[in-house]
Amino acid sequence: MYHPTVARLTYRALLGRRRALILFALPVLLLVIAVFTRVLAGADDNTASEVLGGFALATMVPIIGVIAGTGAIGPEIDDGSVLYLLAKPVKRPTIIFTKLIVAIAVTMAFAAVPTFVAGLILNGNGQQLAVAYTVAALVASIAYAAIFLLLGTITRHAVIAGLVYALVWEALFGSFVAGARTLSVQQWALSLAEKVVGRPDLVSSDVSLPVGIVLLVAVTGLATWYAGQKLRSLKLAAGEE
Repeated sequence: MYHPTVARLTYRALLGRRRALILFALPVLLLVIAVFTRVLAGADDNTASEVLGGFALATMVPIIGVIAGTGAIGPEIDDGSVLYLLAKPVKRPTIIFTKLIVAIAVTMAFAAVPTFVAGLILNGNGQQLAVAYTVAALVASIAYAAIFLLLGTITRHAVIAGLVYALVWEALFGSFVAGARTLSVQQWALSLAEKVVGRPDLVSSDVSLPVGIVLLVAVTGLATWYAGQKLRSLKLAAGEE
C-alpha cells in the first residue's frame, strides 16, 4: 500500500522552502512561549496544562495538520499535475494511503515532538503532562491529516476550509458551545490525555475515552476511504474531458 516514489515526491512538496518556514514557525513559537512561561511562572502544573492545551493542542497541531494534509495533494490537484500521477500504474488507494502516511509523519514531527519538548520545559513532565499532551498530539495528528487530506481532494479552498474548521469550529465554538466540543478532534484526543494524567482538574475532555477512540478511528477511516473515492472520480472526470 505504501509507494516510496509517491512518498518522496510528497515529502519534497511539503518540505519546500515556503511550507517548511511555516511548519517551523509554530513549533518555535511554542518553545519560546514555554521558555518565557517557565522563567516567569516557574514549574506550575496548571500553567503548563494551559499552554500545552490552549496553544499546542488547540492551535498548533490543527494548523500544522492543515498545512500537511492539504499540502500533500491539494497543490497537485490545483495545478493539474496529479493527472500525471494518476496515469502511472499505481492504485488510487495506494496514492492516498502513501500521502496520508507522509502527512501524518510531517504533522507528528512538527507538532507532537515540540509539544513534548515544551512540556519538559514547562514543568519537567510533572503529572505526566508532557507525555499526556504528546499522546494527544500524536493521535490528533492522524485524524487531522486524514480530514485535511480529504479536504484537499474535494475543494480548491482546502486551506481556508481547514483553517475555518480548526480555528472557528474547534477553537471558537468549541470554547463556548458544549455540543461543538463533542464533535472536536481536540476533545477526542484530550480523552487520552485525561486518562494518562488521571486528574480531571488538570486535563479533562467532554467525551469519554471509549467514545473518543471510536470517533478518532471512525473519522480517520472514513476520511481516508472517501479521499480515495474522490481521487478515483477525478481520474474519470479527466478522462471524460
